[in-house]
Amino acid sequence: MIFTNLVDFDEKFGHRRNAVGYAEALAQFDAFLPTILDKLQSDDLLMITADHGCDPTAAGTDHTREYVPVLAYTPGMVNAPLGERQSFADIGQTLAQWFNLSALEYGEGFISSLNKA
Repeated sequence: MIFTNLVDFDEKFGHRRNAVGYAEALAQFDAFLPTILDKLQSDDLLMITADHGCDPTAAGTDHTREYVPVLAYTPGMVNAPLGERQSFADIGQTLAQWFNLSALEYGEGFISSLNKA
């Protein structure tokens, strides 16, 4: 498991309310994403999410209240909406399912939504 925190989105752009910098960082990440996808193997799972909202166009420097995205991808999967999740714990439960670990106390895993073609 590799966990990467892209902290600049939050620290340099979101909390600083730098919408232009945020947009440029998103474009840079979007341009690099195919490189990541090309390296995934059939038994890999990529998840992209955030730990909280931080709208760079909102007033102030605090966290904002919008929902965060959850994108999950494994090579060969069929596109499937994950819907609105009820808890951030759903990600942890999904990882427990992916690694064949015992179910966690909280969260509803969505591993069944990641069906292969």
